[in-house]
Amino acid sequence: MNWVIANQSCKDAAKDTTTFACIHEHSSCLDVKNEGYRCVCKDGYDGNPYLPLPNGCQVIVCKKWKQRNQQKIKKRNFLRNHGLLLQQLISASDHIEERTSVFSLEEVEKATNNFDETRVLGRGGHGTVYKGILSDQRIVAIKKSKTVKTSEIDQFINEVAVLSQINHRNVVKLLGCCLETEVPLLIYEFISNGTLSDHLHVSQGESKLSWDDRLRIASESTGALVYLHSAASMSVFHRDVKSSNILLDDTFKAKVSDFGASRFIPLDQTHIVTAIHGTFGYIDPEYYQTSQLTEKSDVYSFGIILLELLTGKKPIFSTKNGLQQNLAMNFLQATRENTLLDLVEDRVLQEGTKQEFLEISSLIEICLNLKGTKRPTMKEVEYKLQSMRKVRMKKKGVCILEGNEDAECLVCRLTLLHKWWMK
Repeated sequence: MNWVIANQSCKDAAKDTTTFACIHEHSSCLDVKNEGYRCVCKDGYDGNPYLPLPNGCQVIVCKKWKQRNQQKIKKRNFLRNHGLLLQQLISASDHIEERTSVFSLEEVEKATNNFDETRVLGRGGHGTVYKGILSDQRIVAIKKSKTVKTSEIDQFINEVAVLSQINHRNVVKLLGCCLETEVPLLIYEFISNGTLSDHLHVSQGESKLSWDDRLRIASESTGALVYLHSAASMSVFHRDVKSSNILLDDTFKAKVSDFGASRFIPLDQTHIVTAIHGTFGYIDPEYYQTSQLTEKSDVYSFGIILLELLTGKKPIFSTKNGLQQNLAMNFLQATRENTLLDLVEDRVLQEGTKQEFLEISSLIEICLNLKGTKRPTMKEVEYKLQSMRKVRMKKKGVCILEGNEDAECLVCRLTLLHKWWMK
């Protein structure tokens, strides 16, 4: 107030340029009620507005001004994206803290070369996935959602909550998240070989996945889902099991992904009532009708994946005439008419046996039962697939390791060694 020029308003004072105090081009005039007027520097400038050029109002170091502004935006986004809640979640357990980090936007931008288009791994209905390289040279996949709806942010938090509790060799690892952007970002381990869907539904020619590969991928995927259903601290129902959510690494090992729609289930409950969520062609009809989500909902969806592995067809596919067909309906009709082999993909037909096709079709049929109570558990599905693999591998003289079967495999190796020695 000591700098107030008395008894004149800005409008009146500006009429006389010889006495007007706000003479610097980057200063502006403010009326002071019942006092007069005073001068201030405009936004982006700082100094003494009463001094003439070249002194007076000086340009701030623009970079620092932008940084301060960006920090405000980052802080606002962090709070909006429930950053405090997620920090509590991450720090709640020692083993979680070791595996999940909160990354700064600066780190993510550096990792993706400012989200360069050449780093795009894929695009979907909900957003884009970028390939990134962290400062410690780890290669990661960074998921950036399109929308900022509350429901999308809730799904993001849900995915962090689920994956930060899970540690399984066939579940994609969540390395961290970034909360400083308008849309939250998720940072995963990089899985190099795309999705199971990519490898099954190739645009030209037939899939390169052998029947052995398909049985192994199915077995590995069930192992992950069994863990989610029964071995985690709380049961987790995935709710969007599909071939595009099964990733394959450089050795074609299966990694179940995308837990945005998953739900925690208390151990003393068998189901929860939720809004319908899933992908057309995979959704459990019983869940669709009742809104009651159970572990058997995932079993139904996995039955569709088994069908994809057997036939090479999509859940909803087009015939040569361009007609849309439902794979599950086609399968059930083929089993009734005893024409199943007509549906089996050519490569699978050549590499598998009729007995295997009968066994897996029987498994698919009970997985797709309209009544959830009549479907097997995911553990029973896993057991059946493992049994099929063991029989198949035993005929080839190959041992496979499933879970804690080291001793059994050792016996198998010794038996094979003995046979070789006796020759």
